[in-house]
Amino acid sequence: MPERPRFYLTTAIAYANNRPGLHTLFEVIGADAIARWHRMRGDDTRFLTGTDEYSVNIALTAESQGKTPKAFVDEMVGLFRTAENALAISPDRFIRTTDSDHQRSVHEVIRRCHANGDLYLGNYVGWYCPNEGFIPKTQLVEDGGQTRCAHHPNVELQWLTERNWFFRLSKYQEPLERHFAEHPDWVEPEYRRNEMLGFIRQGLEDFSASRSGATWGIPFPIRENGETAEREDGSWDPEAGTVYVWFDALINYITGAGFPDDVEAFARWWPADVHVIGKDINRLHTIMWPAMLMSAGLPLPRKVWVHGWLLVQGERMSKSRGNFLDPNDVVAALGTDGARYVTLREVAFDRDSDVSWDLFVRRYNADLANDFGNLVNRTVSMANRYLDGERPSPSGGGALRATWPSALERYRDRLEAYALHEALAALWEFVGEANRLVDAEQPWTLARAARAGDDGAGERLRGVLGDLVEGCRLIGLAAAPFMPGAAPGVLAQLGYRYPYGPDGNGGPPLLDELAWGRHAGEPGRLSQPEPLFPRLDVDSGEP
Repeated sequence: MPERPRFYLTTAIAYANNRPGLHTLFEVIGADAIARWHRMRGDDTRFLTGTDEYSVNIALTAESQGKTPKAFVDEMVGLFRTAENALAISPDRFIRTTDSDHQRSVHEVIRRCHANGDLYLGNYVGWYCPNEGFIPKTQLVEDGGQTRCAHHPNVELQWLTERNWFFRLSKYQEPLERHFAEHPDWVEPEYRRNEMLGFIRQGLEDFSASRSGATWGIPFPIRENGETAEREDGSWDPEAGTVYVWFDALINYITGAGFPDDVEAFARWWPADVHVIGKDINRLHTIMWPAMLMSAGLPLPRKVWVHGWLLVQGERMSKSRGNFLDPNDVVAALGTDGARYVTLREVAFDRDSDVSWDLFVRRYNADLANDFGNLVNRTVSMANRYLDGERPSPSGGGALRATWPSALERYRDRLEAYALHEALAALWEFVGEANRLVDAEQPWTLARAARAGDDGAGERLRGVLGDLVEGCRLIGLAAAPFMPGAAPGVLAQLGYRYPYGPDGNGGPPLLDELAWGRHAGEPGRLSQPEPLFPRLDVDSGEP
């Protein structure tokens, strides 16, 4: 039996300083849908997400609450895991930068970079953002005579002077330009790639790889004299400082693939097929991170996908602005599948999107309650009423059969190009086709004619209902990566067994199951209709 293709994808690890908002988990929901698609296709899939837990800011926040940093981040991680469980997020590993194997991974990368001559001691003098780290000149903005961080304008900056280890990023200017040229699609969307090319061409500055005086962080493994900072008792010399938070955080992707402990697993899973990240950390992932990998002698990821922000009336959604949506509240109102669907349908996966609770509810009602939910309900109800619950096979022809291959192709192409919102739009065009078939053929009219003795009408009724049942089966399966809870319910109402596990593993290749008429002729009975997506009151207010 041939080895299954492997697929390794990651999200950025979330900063564990507060409870997550929907905007924080947006990329995790999208990555989970991508992971489920590949699992259901039959690919050997590894999906990594997690939390970034070291920084001076976290230590200060913990202290202000009378907690140790570890106790504080444990509490925050619990909030993340609760929200992700509510959204049916199914990572193969939830990595924490406080994990012991991650410290070993970070130390090994630092030793390799040091051995390659890419770490040197120097004095850092400049601005430091507690939420962002050391700020290059290109990320500073002047606001009313005050210097601000472009990404965290409400956070007060600190002017620092300290002795650190620096990573020789400037050495990798030409190798990075060459990699961008030789792999034109490795950063997408294209305009995000062009932004980074422009940044590189301005000239790259070396950046800090360590912090002096900070105690909440991974111990820096090398003393100033180049000797190991590990003492005989296994502890680390605090005089060596700690690893700079971004240097540490980026390495999680190879830790999650087995580096450096499991050589066989690392050879299997690295390089990553795609890093899914937000636009504010594009520079870190497409300039700093590849240079670090080059220095450590490791392959670069195959693709970095850069998504935009969720906006509210043009402003970035954030907890500090108070304009964010709590994911647990959204799930409580829309259900797990509804929350996943409206987020990935209403928010473009390749650019900023303005969102609101009203838009989410309208999308839920239009696409799920009205279009798809009503389609399944009508189909099951009519088949039960007119065919006594016997499941009809699809007809030999018909509009839906003719339309499905192109609809599936568009859906698959857009999903595998990470345009998730466009993938759902393509699939819901087919939902519209199925609803239009109901209106055009009017099965209730055909049923009356059949009862009156019209054999042709009876045969046509069975064919129409068979096509609608098949259309619902295909939509439910195709949408399963986005709505994993609804898919088994849809198939159960149609009298089919759902063959995949809770995370999408274990079933037959999905593309085989998405062939029109795959189970034609198999006997079966439909269950009673059950509402999939109860309609919501648009004026019900915020969740």
